[in-house]
Amino acid sequence: MDIKNYMQALGQQARTASRALSRAGTKTKNKALLAIASEIRCSVKILKQQNELDMIAGKEKGLDAALLDRLSLTGERIEGMAEGLEQIAALPDPVGEISNMNYRPSGIQLGQMRVPLGVIGIIYESRPNVTADAAGLCLKSGNATILRGGSEAINSNKAVAACIHRGLEQAGLPTSAVQVVETTDRAAVGELITMSEYVDVIVPRGGKNLIERISNDARVPVIKHLDGICHVYIDGAADLAMAEEIAFNAKCHRYGVCNAMETLLVDSAIAGDILPRLQQRYAAESVELRGCELTQIILTDITAAADEDWDTEYLAPILSIRIVDGLDDAMDHIHQHSSGHTETIVTEDYARSRRFLAEVDSSSVMVNASTRFADGFEYGLGAEIGISTDKIHARGPVGLEGLTSQKWIVLGSGQIRE
Repeated sequence: MDIKNYMQALGQQARTASRALSRAGTKTKNKALLAIASEIRCSVKILKQQNELDMIAGKEKGLDAALLDRLSLTGERIEGMAEGLEQIAALPDPVGEISNMNYRPSGIQLGQMRVPLGVIGIIYESRPNVTADAAGLCLKSGNATILRGGSEAINSNKAVAACIHRGLEQAGLPTSAVQVVETTDRAAVGELITMSEYVDVIVPRGGKNLIERISNDARVPVIKHLDGICHVYIDGAADLAMAEEIAFNAKCHRYGVCNAMETLLVDSAIAGDILPRLQQRYAAESVELRGCELTQIILTDITAAADEDWDTEYLAPILSIRIVDGLDDAMDHIHQHSSGHTETIVTEDYARSRRFLAEVDSSSVMVNASTRFADGFEYGLGAEIGISTDKIHARGPVGLEGLTSQKWIVLGSGQIRE
């Protein structure tokens, strides 16, 4: 296969499809989303069969537990894909929304209209559910998309894509509105991220090495986050029962996800009370604990945390713990080591919670809630196309609005400039 010509053809088809999508009304787009959801529900058996082929191949290749977890398509996750599409269909359509209209002294009326970005290239690893999530968000926001999943999920992604194409056909939309790259040749990625004449935005989802490569080599804008070094800070004024549940859930709900807690910060005033309780909970889940010197005094049989632990996204049952001297010490640690993804404070002190919200500079900042809520589904976005830790255009979970832009519109009645 000539990869360059193949990818150029995908780009040309996507650009043409993006014009058709920009003309499609909300009713048509929603019809497609609901049809895709129905096709996914009707295809559970084939989706599981194709996913099993990928799981077997992944185990033979020696993929680690975190990657295999991301790769797996359980019945619950398949249903989650369908539910996500239905949620997206139920959301307000941002395309065409007009805001900030006002009259200028000249008599013209000036405002802004929300419009699609155009063609979005999405590069991701393992998770085949991303295929449905990304397609749904791009469709509702009026964007065509080119999806390049990892080679480890090629059979799963093709099966999901078949459901998407059948749904698009039912709604009278071009199947080229959502295209899955069907080659596992890595050269396809290099072509996709440099096709500035056809692709308007790249969204990479995967490991840090992949995202760094995309960010360095892309010739089109990139929406990204490099890693998820998320913190939970248990304040001295915390409800300890609440803190125990939040700290356990944030780490143990799922390990191989970017919004899992990787570092636990505990106020020295309550460390002796809360840490032994948490150690028992973590031990039951075989979580390895790595602690600072003060933590090792309280929990005598844990591993010493090295400097690099504070800057590591484990994506595994490993947790680093540091005892801090109050809120300022905790925020200093977060500012130094956070990746800007998600941080939580557990406290009953209103003033401290407000300071944490105002002063911690991450894309999601929480009070008395698990970091695991930092995703598009939980934020009511229906699904997310990724999480951005950048500060320009989109930040945090990127849903429909993050996949649109705005253009100025002017309404006149014959005005000319003097």
